[in-house]
Amino acid sequence: MNRQGWFIFIAASVITLLQACSSRTAPAPVVLLNSQLEEESGGFTASTYEVKPGDTLFAIAWYTGNDYRDLADFNNLSAPFRIYPGQKLRVTAPASQQKKPTKSVKSTKKSDKQTTQSTPPTTKIIDKRLVDPPIPQGYGEGEKVVKRQSVTSVKKTAENVKKTAPTHFPDKVKKWVWPAKGNIVGTFSKSESGNKGIDIAGAKGSDILAAAAGKVVYSGNALRGYGNLVIIKHTDTFLSAYAYNDTILVKEREWVYAGQKIATMGNSGTNSVKLHFEVRYRGKSLDPMRYLPKTQK
Repeated sequence: MNRQGWFIFIAASVITLLQACSSRTAPAPVVLLNSQLEEESGGFTASTYEVKPGDTLFAIAWYTGNDYRDLADFNNLSAPFRIYPGQKLRVTAPASQQKKPTKSVKSTKKSDKQTTQSTPPTTKIIDKRLVDPPIPQGYGEGEKVVKRQSVTSVKKTAENVKKTAPTHFPDKVKKWVWPAKGNIVGTFSKSESGNKGIDIAGAKGSDILAAAAGKVVYSGNALRGYGNLVIIKHTDTFLSAYAYNDTILVKEREWVYAGQKIATMGNSGTNSVKLHFEVRYRGKSLDPMRYLPKTQK
């Protein structure tokens, strides 16, 4: 091909490219890495939840992305939080409570003991009998005792947290960190029966860290299949969960910072030592890899 031929070929290619671009009616797709929280959609958005047979307040809080204590408050429930099928529970604060700042509630030995047990299964409103057979720890893993840090250690850990605790949740998460170091042995799946988070294998007793700043809304073993579990609320809509722990180092209602040690890795509720980590938006499971840094540090 001579020089003139090459010139004609290049000119034709440029014209074709310009025509293709001008015919596009929508912007080119953009792949979002570490998506901003406000871009999420879906999840549980209703203001009420209808109780189903076998439900517990802990489970409903997990399904809807709430703190079970808040649900109890919204619905004037007191321990042992008995609920019944067909009952409609508020899952958002009544108008009279929506502007109230989050208050820290001091726990007692009695209340701490209650939170490590599952809330009782739903009961019928007429005869008040258990809907399901009375199985010990109905939403737990049997009669297990959650390993917890000594009081002295808890106080020392608390000294690392700012003296003035937040009074409300931020609009979005400012920083995400890896919750543990190790090999990823399980990845997220969108299928109904698939893995709702990621699994990180490591040595028993290794550190489990808060993936982002927030407030501990659950600490115990009352959700079946999760073993010793910690749930942290980061914003009004985002939660993260840390399952299968050996020892839990934080208490409910405690504010934690990103990277703070909250537990040690174990195999409670599973057959191998690992951390099961989940991120949820309004109760909807999300792929944690969208939020965590590209590499473990």
